[in-house]
Amino acid sequence: MNPDLKKLQPYPFEKLNALKSNCTPTVEGHIALSIGEPKHDAPKFVLDSIANNLDQINRYPLTKGILELRVAIKNWLTRRFKLSDNALDPEKHILPVTGTREALFSFAQSYIDKDDDALILMPNPFYQIYEGAAYLSGATPCFYNTIKENGYLPDFDSIDETTWQRCQIIYICTPGNPTGSVISKQQLIELISLSKKYDFVIASDECYSEIYFDENSPPTGLLEAAEECGNNDFENCIVFHSLSKRSNLPGMRSGFVAGDARLIKSYLLYRTYHGCAMPPVHQLASIEAWDDEEHVKLNRTLYVKKFAAVIEILNPVIDVSLPDAGFYLWLNTPADDEKFTEELFEEQNVTVLPGSYLSRENDGKNPGKNHVRMALVAPFDECVTAANRINKYLQTLN
Repeated sequence: MNPDLKKLQPYPFEKLNALKSNCTPTVEGHIALSIGEPKHDAPKFVLDSIANNLDQINRYPLTKGILELRVAIKNWLTRRFKLSDNALDPEKHILPVTGTREALFSFAQSYIDKDDDALILMPNPFYQIYEGAAYLSGATPCFYNTIKENGYLPDFDSIDETTWQRCQIIYICTPGNPTGSVISKQQLIELISLSKKYDFVIASDECYSEIYFDENSPPTGLLEAAEECGNNDFENCIVFHSLSKRSNLPGMRSGFVAGDARLIKSYLLYRTYHGCAMPPVHQLASIEAWDDEEHVKLNRTLYVKKFAAVIEILNPVIDVSLPDAGFYLWLNTPADDEKFTEELFEEQNVTVLPGSYLSRENDGKNPGKNHVRMALVAPFDECVTAANRINKYLQTLN
């Protein structure tokens, strides 16, 4: 057995289930705000595309995906991030993947040089896939804390030169999971400069980029920052995007990676053996989704409404504010996060996720401690009911 498997910690939801196992809720009607699984309706035209193309199921898909899908992705990236018309070549810069979770994990396998005492840097708190990717690629995870005092943003200036020299990949997540904070264009440009100086890859997880609250201020992306600073070949830059959150299609497992052509070429070679090509019927449906923005705007309006209502209910009893983007509230709790989660479930039948399950002890602290993550993915009425129950619970603490 691969000894590195022993380094993997239980997934956050395994810990959560264990925490709740001896609890008996006293209120009927469970509301789950713990898992970031979108509950809004999937676009009907995408479902129609799947139904109308089921005859494609008798074909082996190409690992590289069909050209029409890569062109649709190229066009979406160009529109969304205001790239030059010819900045991206769908033959060189884009690779469809079966959901970004597997891509965020497997990308490290194709890049890490195990003989170089490699580090993979990642935010803390974080998406646990980054840590698993580090261990199982032969690298060591190295955490940088994103804490309240810094607006839950990375402080790249605090990372020492020795760490940068050992760094082969840095994972960033913008908008952040769980914090919702968005890394600015200027900070991305500074990180690109560091990547060139120390020769590491920036792997930018941008899966929440299409859930934001001001139609005039969408989050900046890494490729946008790269072109802005003259890095026109996107050297050392790789982005990960998905239809799961943007289009409410988590079960379709459709995403892509894009950026540095050199990295895409080697990752395609890896994936040819890895065997995770997207089914042809999903590729055709994905074209429909990437080509349409109206359903995405509608999706955002639903989140805007939910956040406004929930924040209004919680504001009198806890410090809460709208995140930069995404569909999570990252609450700083007045009590231990595990105790808060356990009591909230037992007394109000609402499940949230302890922040300490999403982070690791680093620099003498666990930055997720005394926080909980709330995913506002449930229908509006359920989110409002949950907020009122949380308000009631918080009043007992106060």
